[in-house]
Amino acid sequence: MNFEPLSLWGMSLLLAAIVLDLMVGDPRWIPHPVVGMGRLIATLERTWNRGTSRARRWKGGLLTGVVVLGVYGIVWAVIAGASRLHPWLGLAVELWLLASALAIKGLRDAAVTVAGPLVHGDLMAARQALSMIVGRDTQELSEAEVTRGAVETVAENTVDGITAPLFWALLGGVPLALAYKAVNTLDSMVGYRNARYADFGYTSAKLDDLANWLPSRLTALCLWVAALAIPGSRRWGALAGTWRDAPRHPSPNAGWPEAMMAWLLGVQLGGTNTYAGQPSHRARLGEPLEPLNGGHIARAVRHMHGGWIVFVMLLGIVALVVGGR
Repeated sequence: MNFEPLSLWGMSLLLAAIVLDLMVGDPRWIPHPVVGMGRLIATLERTWNRGTSRARRWKGGLLTGVVVLGVYGIVWAVIAGASRLHPWLGLAVELWLLASALAIKGLRDAAVTVAGPLVHGDLMAARQALSMIVGRDTQELSEAEVTRGAVETVAENTVDGITAPLFWALLGGVPLALAYKAVNTLDSMVGYRNARYADFGYTSAKLDDLANWLPSRLTALCLWVAALAIPGSRRWGALAGTWRDAPRHPSPNAGWPEAMMAWLLGVQLGGTNTYAGQPSHRARLGEPLEPLNGGHIARAVRHMHGGWIVFVMLLGIVALVVGGR
């Protein structure tokens, strides 16, 4: 395989994958690995999510192991097979798979589909666009609440869709980056604290918490560093505010980028979301120095770009230190 973890060459492939993602994103006509992961998880969940609480937790752990290790092994085998056919084919497969683990363009485009209608006063279209990227009910949301949903999504997915895959790729190559996406997909499908998934999704949720622990905190710091060069950022007090607010979030990781984003924008995130008619209350993050409006979505995207760029620079320093030995 061409990718060398923790090396300058590996860093070069990371940069190439970023450029590829920024240029083409995820074309619908190309099968996406995450779609395949989702189908596998759904099939196994329907078959295994039965029995007593203890049995569900045991089988949920088995699901996690089968999916994560299976994805790692399949990706490794595909790249190795392509490399045997021709080194350039192996390199192309690695780049495509790594780019598929990133969502820089996709996240930006999703945010724009919400912000665009808001700018033109079409709240109904903005609600519909938001419903495609969040799980909460959106039919009755105000402009401020639609904006909050989009900004929170941009902040949280800066980790899930950009920095964490890059982090694990640099440490363990493309197979580990896709294994991380498997962990993330498992958590998004079965990692819920409800009657159906509380036991079955327990292992998946805990593994996702572990996989995102360091990337989420590094991302929050990188968002702050990038804000030093972004006009209009409310960076003073953001570090202390994030340190105070992030632990209040129900997720041990999502609160870090969300709290930092709230402080940098001078808005307040969190509050009450409704899922299938059931309200869910979350702690408030940040201070409402500005009323939320559609313009904050574009500003959040700007911070997202700044954050991942600084994060990549940080990874580059690590690769230079380790790979330069």
